[in-house]
Amino acid sequence: MSSQISAAKTQPQKSGVVVPHRAKWHQRLAARLIWIIVRCIAATIRFRLDDRSGYFSGVPKEAIIFAVWHNRLALGLMMYERFVRCYQPERKLAGLVSASKDGGLLARVLELFNVEPVRGSSSRRGAQALRELVGWGERGYDLAITPDGPRGPCYTVREGVIATAQLTGLTIVPAAYRLNWKIRLKSWDRFQIPLPFARCDITTGKVMRVPREATEAERETLRQQLEAEMRAITQD
Repeated sequence: MSSQISAAKTQPQKSGVVVPHRAKWHQRLAARLIWIIVRCIAATIRFRLDDRSGYFSGVPKEAIIFAVWHNRLALGLMMYERFVRCYQPERKLAGLVSASKDGGLLARVLELFNVEPVRGSSSRRGAQALRELVGWGERGYDLAITPDGPRGPCYTVREGVIATAQLTGLTIVPAAYRLNWKIRLKSWDRFQIPLPFARCDITTGKVMRVPREATEAERETLRQQLEAEMRAITQD
């Protein structure tokens, strides 16, 4: 089991518990504004789902892991509300967020969407975050992970999502969407901001399970397969 947990880390962790940065008052205010803006824009957007995973013809009762690229976070939570919570209001979601100062802002946004933030990344608090994600999965929560976050490279799946799936036994459902009208930021991931009245074409890909007994080589093969699947359903 310890070898599986180590798969989610790319750098050594300092000893002791790492406390993530909490949102300060101005970040909490900014988070509230972001939440309002996202909801207002989403209310004007036309959503369409191409469910290649087969999971949303009838929303699955078991918990699952959603894998969504970092640059598509803007509507990621609205996708969950529209196609999961809409049919099963009791469903709960936990999402992985960076433990950095900037992550404090995003964590507060998640809380406003009734999502449990789990703070950590490969470079900071990675092992602790993995244990917490596993704990939420065991409580029946769906999990959301940006497999190329928080610092990229863009559209490159890192090993954390595979390790999480192995330890929880949950199925990975890759998802992406295409906006016909958007703004692209000049960030490492070319973050996409939807504009009002855009069309959002959502595509889910082939699901993946990671056996609990998978070796390091098998995990790497599955990581490459997930990356290829996610790129296949991604249209910029």
